Amino acid sequence: MRDWKLLAEKVLQDEEITDSEALEILECHTDGLLELLYSAYLVRKHYYGNNVKLNMIINTKSGFCPENCGYCAQSRDSKAPIQKYRMMDREQIIEGAEQAHKLKSGTYCIVASGRGPSKRELDIVTSAVEEIKDKYDMKVCACLGLLKPDQAKRLKEAGVDRYNNNINTSENHHDNITTSHSYDDRVDTVNHAKEAGISPCSGVIVGMKETKQDVIDMARALKELDADSIPVNFLHAIDGTLLEGTDELTPTYCLKVLCLFRFINPSKEIRISGGREVNLRSLQPLGLYPANSIFVGDYLTTAGQEGTKDHQMLKDLGFEVDYVTSEEPV
Repeated sequence: MRDWKLLAEKVLQDEEITDSEALEILECHTDGLLELLYSAYLVRKHYYGNNVKLNMIINTKSGFCPENCGYCAQSRDSKAPIQKYRMMDREQIIEGAEQAHKLKSGTYCIVASGRGPSKRELDIVTSAVEEIKDKYDMKVCACLGLLKPDQAKRLKEAGVDRYNNNINTSENHHDNITTSHSYDDRVDTVNHAKEAGISPCSGVIVGMKETKQDVIDMARALKELDADSIPVNFLHAIDGTLLEGTDELTPTYCLKVLCLFRFINPSKEIRISGGREVNLRSLQPLGLYPANSIFVGDYLTTAGQEGTKDHQMLKDLGFEVDYVTSEEPV
């Protein structure tokens, strides 16, 4: 059986793991899982200690999306019975920031469905962000779809610290998930954010009928993009979407995926995101040995765990909330 601690030492010496080693992580036998988790924790601890970053989402616009992403309840092809509403006003977005502040979230994520923001939507978001930055000492992340360079510049000027646009899956598997935009469209948006001076956030959804090699390719693509924050979502298949009924994940496999992302992106914020409650289930606490960040509250169209339970989980683990101020590096 592989000595996973030796692999951790290799990573801490700035050596990249091989595809063969990456595959071994994803295929690790249950007998070696605790050692794998501990070894991933050694890497995580080196960069983040026992601190956990908290993030909260506000879904400022739900549904009405022209894209055909197979996982999404807000897609044009989705028949899921979700609540639909147009863009919130700035006051509602600011109220959401107050709730994020109460939950000790270091990052407030403003999310809107759609291919990309209209001028009106961008005006609302930038106006809200300016006030939020004046009132609360927290980071603001925006996730508004595909961006043009001038839109990224406006968000930066308003005070947006981070921009999220997930690659979602591997380049090879992308067209099996959506065809209304390209993989390169998503990569270009991340690069536009970086060029505007905004911290790049990009992640994945695991469990969408991809291969293990696809998962490895995702982790490597995000290393190439140099994403500062990497949300790892686990598919919560919603009835009415094209991926309805897909159920490929086990709690132990999800843990191995988190370890893989830590070994390939050792210094980055690895965030356990959507689907953690239904896929990790009782093993949720173990996910924070490789990962160092979680969402609190609800997601876009699915419910999350109560914030009080998340705080209790962190306390029980002996971890501490890392309430990063906006003056510190992202």
